[in-house]
Amino acid sequence: MTSKRYASPLLGWIMWGLVAHLYLVGFFQRVAPAVMVDELMADFQIGAAVLGNLSAAYFYAYAAMQIPSGMLADAIGPRRLSTYAALIASLGIFAFALSPYLWLAYLGRFMIGASVAVAFVACMKLAGHWFPTNRFATITGVALLMGNLGGILAGIPLSEAIALFGWRSSMVVSGFVTLVGAMLIWVVVRDDPSERGYASFAYAAQLDGKKLSARESLQRVVKQRDTWLLFFAGGLSAAPLLVFAGLWGVPYLTQIYGMERSQAAGLTSTMLLAWAIGGPSLGAISDRFRRRKLPYLAANVSAALLWGLFLFADIPQPLLYPLFAAMGFASGGLIVGFAFAREANHPAVAGTVGGVVNMSILGFAALLQPLLGFVLDRHWDGTLLGGTPSYSADAYFFAFLWLFSCVLLSVLALIPVTETRCDMSTEEL
Repeated sequence: MTSKRYASPLLGWIMWGLVAHLYLVGFFQRVAPAVMVDELMADFQIGAAVLGNLSAAYFYAYAAMQIPSGMLADAIGPRRLSTYAALIASLGIFAFALSPYLWLAYLGRFMIGASVAVAFVACMKLAGHWFPTNRFATITGVALLMGNLGGILAGIPLSEAIALFGWRSSMVVSGFVTLVGAMLIWVVVRDDPSERGYASFAYAAQLDGKKLSARESLQRVVKQRDTWLLFFAGGLSAAPLLVFAGLWGVPYLTQIYGMERSQAAGLTSTMLLAWAIGGPSLGAISDRFRRRKLPYLAANVSAALLWGLFLFADIPQPLLYPLFAAMGFASGGLIVGFAFAREANHPAVAGTVGGVVNMSILGFAALLQPLLGFVLDRHWDGTLLGGTPSYSADAYFFAFLWLFSCVLLSVLALIPVTETRCDMSTEEL
């Protein structure tokens, strides 16, 4: 029998946190190649364009799985979905770490991306059941914080681990951590508080048996104009940060500024840490003032200005730290976009809309990573450093110009979006 009493916030955070752990793992695997560029190029005898594709195999799979992930979250629930995903992710990590062949490394990265793709959507779905609606942007921001902790672990800690034990052994350890996480999710997590005897925060439309088919859910989401505007706003604002911090930032800082790899990784981790702080901070501001559009637009305008400063100004090395921190913080406005898109659609399609919007972020990153590698190779002057290509400042300028352009376009995408004032859509099923 279900009680009218809500579960304690602590229990909700435990349930949610175990699923969010998979998001942390996913973020770790997403940016890990940035600190093993030289090792990957040497082990597989590849250049920048191929390396970009190897890293982006994760993004291709992640983006392709977003819509199916949303529909699966609605259909089978976040507990089962996250458990299966963590198991597959661990297998993919082992395949990547132990692969003697490039094709198997590609397969491993693809498996990792496809499986961890469910994490963020599952977190959003679970939050709708265990927490009230007016805390959704804040909780989604904490998810970004969890993810970025994974990104930070893939910075200096992973760099040092690689120096001591090698990249393959370091990746194997992360595979075992993911496997343990799968077991904990299955044993502890429940999709709805009613399964523990508590009242649920889910909307009645989600619990009264009126379920849409996967096709109907997707149709409702894609017919909503604001879904597409927020799709482009999110992807175009976040992908540049993921591409820079996740792959090309470390080689840029080592080759152009002459930094050691650990120092460069620390600098890109600063960007990720600020992004982790910016997400929940901007989400909380949005929740507090019951506004979505203004804080999101202000954050994206700020990010565009900062990327322009980075690209067109001669920034001394000590000032890169506050600049990267400001860029990361402003990019956290992305979190408001998830709550924004959820409220613009019916509560019954929360998982599907989360998948559609999240697809843009990794989808654009998947396109940008090899694109930047292609631009770098086209402007390469033939210089080798330790047997791997070294690129000039001009080559990086032309590559990073694409990142700046994306953030500008994200601002334009947000302007026509209709404000929701933090209220869920009340349209009929």
